[in-house]
Amino acid sequence: MNKENRLPPSIVVVDYGMGNLRSVQKGLEKAGCQAVVSSDPARIESAAGIVLPGVGAFRDCMANLTRARLVDPVLESIEKGKPFLGICLGMQLLLGVSEEFGTHEGLGIVPGRVVRFPADRDLKVPHMGWNRVHFSGASPLFEGIPDGSYFYFVHSYYADPDSSEAVSGWTDYGVRFCSSISMDNIFACQFHPEKSQRWGLKILENFGNIVIGQEDG
Repeated sequence: MNKENRLPPSIVVVDYGMGNLRSVQKGLEKAGCQAVVSSDPARIESAAGIVLPGVGAFRDCMANLTRARLVDPVLESIEKGKPFLGICLGMQLLLGVSEEFGTHEGLGIVPGRVVRFPADRDLKVPHMGWNRVHFSGASPLFEGIPDGSYFYFVHSYYADPDSSEAVSGWTDYGVRFCSSISMDNIFACQFHPEKSQRWGLKILENFGNIVIGQEDG
């Protein structure tokens, strides 16, 4: 980490029963961040930064978040301007609606839909493995990372925001899809930084520095 090698104030990895929680926590710690895994609404409310990972079905993730009474703490943290990082399904949950297994409402922070890769193309679904991310505009999440760097993906659905202004990264897989979002204090990536080696750890380090900057500001 820079910022005089200080650990950032505690980052909470939201535990709602789905996601590579420990892998994300270990990735953050390896990148120099202080991270804890918690399902305690009060702990999430007091965190300096929030990470929402996720794997599985959109519908089940939203149901688990609701059941654990974590939707309001996450939304309130974002509204207060705390840095937020969504990973994989944690990015998709930011959208208004998902088409996975029917139509299901998301957190509604980013206007748009979550859609499946087209079935009429010669694509292997899920999209799994390494692929390039091309940057669209400047984002502190990608500081020090070359445009077109490879990251690790595993997903069958992708975010389709209504406005391109929310998109900070694009990836090609039969279609050109949004693979990263940056909006004020909200950051998200469809790929898994905790599985993406050098540049993935740099993503997590950058997020830690964003948290430090928020506290110092």
